[in-house]
Amino acid sequence: MFILLTIIIVNSCQLSAPAPQDGPTEVWNPKEVFQDKAKAYFASGCFWCVESVYESLNGVEEAYSGYAGGKTVNPTYYQVITGKTGHAETVEVIYDPKVINFKTLVQVFFDSHDPTLLNQQGPDRGTQYRSIAFYQNIEEKKIIEDHIAELNEKKAFNRKIVTEVKPLSKFYYAENYHQDYEKNNPNDLYILNISKPRLNKFKAKSPELLKEEKH
Repeated sequence: MFILLTIIIVNSCQLSAPAPQDGPTEVWNPKEVFQDKAKAYFASGCFWCVESVYESLNGVEEAYSGYAGGKTVNPTYYQVITGKTGHAETVEVIYDPKVINFKTLVQVFFDSHDPTLLNQQGPDRGTQYRSIAFYQNIEEKKIIEDHIAELNEKKAFNRKIVTEVKPLSKFYYAENYHQDYEKNNPNDLYILNISKPRLNKFKAKSPELLKEEKH
């Protein structure tokens, strides 16, 4: 029991994050580089994992970590992990609809996490890690709901899907150190033991969706 608890603690997303610093925290600002690009928003556990999954897809130009789904304005990471802001760790996906469409992004969302877990994904627990598929218009909402109905019809999961389907009201970018966290911290214990295996499991499941690897 002690060994299991130790593994969970070591592999916790929030415990791998740097300690809060004194003074203002620098927040990522993409400077509207992708202002006119198509965007989609998903929450399915630690955003380090979700970001790396979407960045592996052909047609996805960038993915940013942030917060959405709650009421607190301009939340910080250390506010969000208390579970009191209502926000979930969320990823903004910048994509080219000519290469990959929203329906496929939704498919990837459900294929890359367990949507039957309430307020939990892997070792990470709390409402900030809940499963949410955000929509920005009626068409996107229908695509999400139709996919959930299809999964239920196929009995793809043994338990009920608890994913929230919510309109996106506001997305707040996370602090700089969270952006490309997996890429910038390859030897982090959480990345090695949780994030990488999750990414590799998805890659093995959907190789046809991946970018060509550069050698």
